[in-house]
Amino acid sequence: MSGRTAPVVLPPSLRAWLGPIAALAALVVVVLGVLYGDGRKPGTVDAWVGAAVDGVGPSWRHVALAMDFLGEPAGSATLVVAAVAGCLLLRRPRAAVFAVAGTSLPVGTATLTKSLVGRTIHGDNLSYPSGHTAFLTALSLVVALLVTGRLGLGRAAGTLLVCAAGLVAGGAMGWAQVALGAHYPTDVLGGWCTALAVTPATAWLVDRAADWLVDRTADAGRWERR
Repeated sequence: MSGRTAPVVLPPSLRAWLGPIAALAALVVVVLGVLYGDGRKPGTVDAWVGAAVDGVGPSWRHVALAMDFLGEPAGSATLVVAAVAGCLLLRRPRAAVFAVAGTSLPVGTATLTKSLVGRTIHGDNLSYPSGHTAFLTALSLVVALLVTGRLGLGRAAGTLLVCAAGLVAGGAMGWAQVALGAHYPTDVLGGWCTALAVTPATAWLVDRAADWLVDRTADAGRWERR
C-alpha cells in the first residue's frame, strides 16, 4: 500500500501511552549516566544483582552465549534482515524501513552514550549502556508495534503486548550480559531504557517522513498534470 492509506508503524492508539514511557526511559538513561559516568567499578545495585546472577552452570552459560550472539554483528544483522524480508513479503515497505531504523538508531544512541558517559568494565571497555540489550529490546518493540497495527489491537492490549515484548527480550539479553560478565546490571537497565526511549520516537519519525514524502510526490504529480 502507498500514500496516506499505507499502515502507520506507530499505532495511534498507543501514542498516548508510549510518549510518557519514552520520556521516562530517557530520563533514566540520563540519570544513570550521570551517576555512573567515568566509573570503573560496580555500584551497590550492580554488586547485589551481579552476585545473584553470578555462577551459572555450563548449560546456562551456553544459553547466555547464544543470547549474546543475537546482539553481535552477525546475529543482529540476521535478525534485522529476516524482519525486513517479512515486511517486504507482506508488502509493507514503511514497516521494512522501520525495522532497520528502529533497531539501528537505539544501537547508535547507545554507542554514542557510551563515549559520553565513559563507564568501563574489564579495563577500558566502554560499558554503559549495553548495546546488546538496546538492540534486542528495540527489535522486540519493532515487531510488537507492527503486530499491534496489523491486528488492530486496542490501547490496553497493544500497550501490554509492546511492554511485555520489551521486558522479555530486554530481560533475557540483560541476564545474558550480566551472567557472562560483559556488563553491569545498571548498564543493562540503561540499554533497555535507551530502546524504550528511541524506538517509539523512531516510529513517529518514520511515519512523519513517509507521509511528507507521499505529500510531496502527490503535489509534484498534480503540478505535472496542469
